[in-house]
Amino acid sequence: MSERMRMWVEVGFNIAYLLVVWWLVAAMFARRASVAGRDAPVARRMLAAFALLALGDTGHVGLRVLAYALGGLDARLALGSASVSLVGAGALATATTLTLFYMLVLDSWRVRFGHGWGIAALVLLGAGVARLAIMAFPQNAWEQSVPPQPWSLYRNLPLIVQGLGVAFLMLRDAQAHGDRLFRWIGRLILVSYACYLPVVFWVQRAPMIGMLMIPKTLAYVAIAILVYRSLYRASAASLRPRALATRPR
Repeated sequence: MSERMRMWVEVGFNIAYLLVVWWLVAAMFARRASVAGRDAPVARRMLAAFALLALGDTGHVGLRVLAYALGGLDARLALGSASVSLVGAGALATATTLTLFYMLVLDSWRVRFGHGWGIAALVLLGAGVARLAIMAFPQNAWEQSVPPQPWSLYRNLPLIVQGLGVAFLMLRDAQAHGDRLFRWIGRLILVSYACYLPVVFWVQRAPMIGMLMIPKTLAYVAIAILVYRSLYRASAASLRPRALATRPR
């Protein structure tokens, strides 16, 4: 694939993705009053999680589209005497909101299955806090369009722990309780990381690996669709865990 073709594929996908994810967030918000009482706490957290994801990705992919329109991914925005990389600013935005996204997904798992803030949950919450702290170091070079190593790895290791840990907890409890929704969310998180990890480790040496971000993003869209259909529509009861389905409202 030529560089120009790659650019148009990315731009088209980014615009379509933003339209879909914001539509799903708006649809969840519009139907929030129709959520079953027992599902409302999880639904609220998932709505907040995807609103954050959409907001961060609007900065991330939106600024990438703007950078292409201004001549390429190295485009910069002048702010007084300083200049900011559009791609770098977008990457910082989505890195922040994705960390918060997994904190909310972790809390959704905790509420769904009636867990307290045990050691496992606190470790995963701490991983998110550690990632936010690492992201504050200037060595992250957010002004660059390609993230530098080894700092790209440093800031992504806590996210890997966070995401894979949440997926494990979801799959474990979903299997025990027959919860189809959270089983699929856990599986799709694993799919997203299978696409994301090669980007983290090798995108500096092989930039085309960055195209794996497309299936990674589609995994998140699939999760949003499942959440909308399972919690915000009448079919929710069919995907509710067995242990919770008989609980009185």
